[in-house]
Amino acid sequence: MSKRFFGKLYVQVLIGVAAGGLLGFFYPQLGADLKPLGDVFIRLIKMVFAPVIFAMVVLGIAKMESMKELGRVGVRALIYFEVLSTFALLLGLVVVNVFQPGSGMNIDAKALDAGSISNYTAAAAKSSGFVEFLLNMVPTSVVEALAKNDILQILVFATMFGVALSHMGRRAKPVVDVLEAFSNAMFVVVGMVMRIAPIAAFGAIAFTVGKYGLDSLLSLGQLMACMYLTCIVFVFVVLNAIARVSGFSLWKFLRYIKDEIFTVLGTSSSESVIPQLMRKLEHLGVSKPVVGLVVPAGVTFNPDGQCIYYTMAAIFIAQATNTPLSMVDQLVIMGVLMVTSKGSAGVTGSGFITLAATLASMGNIPVAGMVLLLGVDRFMSEARSITNTIGNAVGTMAIAKWVGAVDSERMNRILDGHDVVATGTQSLYETPEPELTVVGLGAQKASA
Repeated sequence: MSKRFFGKLYVQVLIGVAAGGLLGFFYPQLGADLKPLGDVFIRLIKMVFAPVIFAMVVLGIAKMESMKELGRVGVRALIYFEVLSTFALLLGLVVVNVFQPGSGMNIDAKALDAGSISNYTAAAAKSSGFVEFLLNMVPTSVVEALAKNDILQILVFATMFGVALSHMGRRAKPVVDVLEAFSNAMFVVVGMVMRIAPIAAFGAIAFTVGKYGLDSLLSLGQLMACMYLTCIVFVFVVLNAIARVSGFSLWKFLRYIKDEIFTVLGTSSSESVIPQLMRKLEHLGVSKPVVGLVVPAGVTFNPDGQCIYYTMAAIFIAQATNTPLSMVDQLVIMGVLMVTSKGSAGVTGSGFITLAATLASMGNIPVAGMVLLLGVDRFMSEARSITNTIGNAVGTMAIAKWVGAVDSERMNRILDGHDVVATGTQSLYETPEPELTVVGLGAQKASA
C-alpha cells in the first residue's frame, strides 16, 4: 500500500518540495547551489515544448472538417480568453486597492537600485508597444521561432500550416500520419522527463529558500497573502462557477490533474506541464482538434494568474513609493496590461519582464520600484503559475462544452474514477488511449 502511495508523482513532488524547503532553511548555501536541478528540468521541458505545440496545433486544425469549424472554435476561445483575463486583471485591481499592502512603506524611488533590474527592462523594451506586439507575432524564420520557443510565432505558423493541410484533404494524409507518430513519440519523451520532476522540485525550492530566506517572505507577507487569496477566490469561485455551467465538478477535475498542479508548484512553471495536460484532456474526452488549438493558445492569451499578479504588483509599487494614481490612471494601466499580458509565456520570470514592459510604457510608476519584488517574486510565481494552469485547463473544458466537442459520458466516468487506465501520470504516455474523432466537433469514441 505504501509503495503504491509513494509511487504517485504528486506525492513524490510534495516530498521533494518539503525536503527542499528544509534543506534551504537549515543549509542555505547548499540549497542555493542546487538551482541547476530545477533549471535542467525546465530546459528539458522547453526542449520538447516547441515541437509538441507545433504538432498538436497542426494536427488539431488539419483534422477539422472545415475552416468554418476552426473559426467557430477560435473565435469562441478568444472571446473566453479575453473575458476571463480581463476579469482577472480587474479582480487583482480591486483586491490591491482594498487591502493596500504597499501603503506605509514610504520608499524613495530615487534611492532604489535600478541597475539590478536593468536586464528585465532591456528585455521589456522589445515588447513595449501594441505595434511591436503584432509584428513579433510573425516569425522571420520558422526555424528561429522553434529554436527560441516563441509561443506566438509558433502558433501563427502552425495555424497556417494546419489550414494548408486541411485544404489539401486526402493528399495531406502522409504528412498528418507522420506528425501524429512524431507527436506520440514526443509524449513518450515527456513521460521520461516527468520522472525527474520530484528532483527538480527539490532543487528549485531549496534554491528559493536558501537564496532569499524566510525574512524576505515576512517583509512582503501582506502582498503575498493578497496574491494567494485572490488566486484562491478566482479558482474556487470564478472557475468553479464556469465548471458547474460546463457540467463537471471542479473538485473532481482538480483531483484528476493533481500531478500537473503539484509539478507546477515545484517548478513555478505552467509551461512544464502543457504536454501532459493536453494528453490528459484528450483522455478525458475532449476532442483532439480542440485540445490542440485551445491549450497552446491559452498559454499566451489566457494567463489568469499572471493577470492578477500584474495589476497587484503595479499598484503595490505605486503605493510603496507614494506615487499618486487616480482611478482613471489605474484603468489605463489595466488597459495596457490587457495587451502586454497576452505576450507572456508560462516560464518563471516572464511575468516580471512583462510587468517591466508595462511600467516602462506608462511612465508614471517608477520601474526601479520593481526591485522591491525581487525577493518574493519567485514565491508569488507558484500562485500565478498554478492559477494559469488550472484556468487554462478549465477554459479548455468550457470551450469544448460550448462547441460540443467533449464526450460528457466518458468525462463523467473518468472524473468519478470508474474509467481510469492506471494510476499515475506516466500511464497516460505509456498506455494507448482510445482514439477520438471529430464529428461536427463532438468528441466520439472511434469505432472498434
